[in-house]
Amino acid sequence: MTDAAQNPGMSVLDGKVVVVTGASSGLGAAVVRLLGSRGARVYGLARDPDRLSEVFAEVPHGRWRVTDLADAGACADAISDAVAEFGRLDCLVNVAGAHTMRHTPSVTDEQWHRDLAVNLNGPFFLCRAALPHLLETAGNIVNVASTAGTQGQAYSAAYCAAKHGLIGLTRALAVEYAHTAVRVNAVCPGGMLTPQVSNFVAPDGADFDLIMRTASPRGMSQPAEVAKLIAFLAGDDASAVHGAVYAADNGRSAD
Repeated sequence: MTDAAQNPGMSVLDGKVVVVTGASSGLGAAVVRLLGSRGARVYGLARDPDRLSEVFAEVPHGRWRVTDLADAGACADAISDAVAEFGRLDCLVNVAGAHTMRHTPSVTDEQWHRDLAVNLNGPFFLCRAALPHLLETAGNIVNVASTAGTQGQAYSAAYCAAKHGLIGLTRALAVEYAHTAVRVNAVCPGGMLTPQVSNFVAPDGADFDLIMRTASPRGMSQPAEVAKLIAFLAGDDASAVHGAVYAADNGRSAD
């Protein structure tokens, strides 16, 4: 029986140490706030110190670090720093991502490499660094992929490739660590009302019928809604959930 089960007033996240990427805005910030409100000690990673400071002003037991997730060394240092700060690591939540629509023939080598670096390489680097610590705590990883990780999306070749890869990474780790207490799962949000959506720019001459194929008839989700699913997976109530890929897309994938 967990401590939370013995004490109904206690959250299953009380005292857990969670590293969250993309923590300065959108879904990442929503995850930080929710986990913090449920008693977790949150260590946030992002690139914008002003926004990080603003988000973590609301988190009683939180710390943050400016980190370029495309840098393997920076990812390893961030995990080491989180463990040094809090003494352990219970969960890694890879939220950070970037999506810019482009006509595929116009994608430069630099753009391709950057898209994969942010959306796939960074999560891999962090998983690699976090796993030895998560083995010690029977911890878990929640990777935030996308509906672009389960279906094709127009003008999004690099993003789709990276998010499909992130789901592959999730499943590979789930199999590799099947005989341990470590859990690895993924969440695939659909459209969310985040800065990435509000700053959306379609490529010149885009076919909007193709773009709107990914839309849900129920509309977009709020980041706080998807954060609740992530919080469930991060906590002990999800102890039987391993290697799962959850759609959080307002029914879009039901078609």
